[in-house]
Amino acid sequence: MEGYCVRCKTKREIKDAKEVPMKGKGGVKRRAMTGVCPKCGTKMFRILGKA
Repeated sequence: MEGYCVRCKTKREIKDAKEVPMKGKGGVKRRAMTGVCPKCGTKMFRILGKA
């Protein structure tokens, strides 16, 4: 899964990616991927579609 690293300011492959649930508007569940940047170690986050 690819995400945007805020510190590096580039798109990179997310290392140790895990899918986590998020609360959406109106009680709708949303999905997201979280992990770390392989280059700088900053936490990365990518919002996916509805569950």
